[in-house]
Amino acid sequence: MSILVKPIITEKATKDSELLNRYTFVVDKRANKIEIKEAVEAAYGVSVEKVRTMIYPVKRSTKYTKKGVVESKISAYKKAIVEVAEGENIDFYSNI
Repeated sequence: MSILVKPIITEKATKDSELLNRYTFVVDKRANKIEIKEAVEAAYGVSVEKVRTMIYPVKRSTKYTKKGVVESKISAYKKAIVEVAEGENIDFYSNI
């Protein structure tokens, strides 16, 4: 089971990482905080102080267009905000 799915790189997440040493990841829905902490420490070689998680529900929408009714769905996912020890950082762009 791969715990870390992908990092979230948005304006808000980038601001948090620069100012508060917090990094945001999409993680497996079955993973708990301890497993997320161990996965980040193993993958990036940093020490994690705090992990906060949130589960986003499925979003469904219906649009009425010229072609008729169009229905769409965005899958549910779990997001983790990981706070790293002061003085350490994670570089997402190092392996590009």
